[in-house]
Amino acid sequence: MSQEKVDRYKAEKKNRPQEIKKAKQRKVISRIVGAVVVVAIAVWIGYSGYNVYQSNKGIETVTVNTSGITDYLSGL
Repeated sequence: MSQEKVDRYKAEKKNRPQEIKKAKQRKVISRIVGAVVVVAIAVWIGYSGYNVYQSNKGIETVTVNTSGITDYLSGL
């Protein structure tokens, strides 16, 4: 091995713990980002499904007779 290769190997060996630490951090960050993306997709699918369900459900109308309240308030 030439001296240049030996020096490069020593430098790599010296920086190996920092490189391993950076690689672990990148791995954790990528897992977190992946989990966030999966959760976002799941929420979006659930929200879309709920909207479709609600739109197909139909609208129930309710009528309220407010004549009693109107009579009461007009008597005050």
